[in-house]
Amino acid sequence: MEANGHEHVIEVTDLRRVYGGGFEAVGGISFSVRRGEIFALLGTNGAGKTSTVELLEGLAAPTGGRVRVLSHDPHTERAAVRPRTGVMLQEGGFPSELTVTETTRMWAGCVSGARSPQEALALVGLTGKARVRVKQLSGGERRRLDLALAVLGDPEVLFLDEPTTGLDAEGRRSTWELVRALRDGGTTVLLTTHYLEEAETLADRLAILHQGRIAATGTPAEVTATQPSRITFELPESHSPGDLPPLDALGACGRETDGRVVRLRTRELQRAATALLMWAERTGVELRGLDVRSASLEEAFLGIARDASAADPAREYAA
Repeated sequence: MEANGHEHVIEVTDLRRVYGGGFEAVGGISFSVRRGEIFALLGTNGAGKTSTVELLEGLAAPTGGRVRVLSHDPHTERAAVRPRTGVMLQEGGFPSELTVTETTRMWAGCVSGARSPQEALALVGLTGKARVRVKQLSGGERRRLDLALAVLGDPEVLFLDEPTTGLDAEGRRSTWELVRALRDGGTTVLLTTHYLEEAETLADRLAILHQGRIAATGTPAEVTATQPSRITFELPESHSPGDLPPLDALGACGRETDGRVVRLRTRELQRAATALLMWAERTGVELRGLDVRSASLEEAFLGIARDASAADPAREYAA
């Protein structure tokens, strides 16, 4: 328990996972997740996300370090952890001949305090598919069935591995609403996703894994703040990029040009925007297509991955 009263329901300390042949997939990472929080694990393919989540779910023992879920070791004390957690894997592997209701009812028989199949299917928008055989579901519908089974036991901790893969835009938004509702009801959610918009929208905090190590962690705003903001505009034919004030006068840390289109990079967005507009006012220049924005999570993600690779170019990608 933290001093401020926020309980850590997931605690990871110096976690390592080494596969046969000495290949280190997870290289000594540490993070924690508070009760009632959505925490996202991000990373490029092979960054170590799945290897980490499997250790949190208790599917394997770590090579080194310590994992605690709800104050228990999820591998050696699985019986104390599993009834209180829900897991949505990347692939469910359902019996294809069973109907959606039969599949949900079968799974409910393995879960303590399960919701009714009707309630679980309603949560994920599958009521209309209750009598349909699993083999007749679309890929997106199977993902929704995966999610229904993961929340069947009203878990305290929910692990979601790429939860919206294969869903259309409407299905993705509906899933986001459900995940938020679960969080608001006290469920702690740890998710992996390749959709950076999803992480930026849902996550209270996140960690970016790169080559088996944590390259950045914090709220989405804190992580994006590590990268420069940008100001983009087009100069009229009467002016060229060389007419602009020096970078230090604009509060900019970099400049790119493509003909008359200019992109400034800055860590002082308000100062740079103000200086640029004052210059334009003084000189009577119209800045066409002016676009001022902070870095996106995607830009931060790519920048962090690039910086991490440059700092440790000899390390191979984790599996």
